[in-house]
Amino acid sequence: MGEYLAKNGGTICVAIVLIIIVTLIIKKLIKDKRAGKTCSGCGDACNCCKPVYKNGKNA
Repeated sequence: MGEYLAKNGGTICVAIVLIIIVTLIIKKLIKDKRAGKTCSGCGDACNCCKPVYKNGKNA
């Protein structure tokens, strides 16, 4: 077992770091989705996809 870890230690560390990064990205996407910060790709049919104007100015 120790020999396996010695030979593959770098690969294992990189894999762990990548898993952590992907997990954090997924958590951020879920948090933004729940907060309504994402657009569903509806083709400008909803308010999140087009700019909101107040008194002729972009808000």
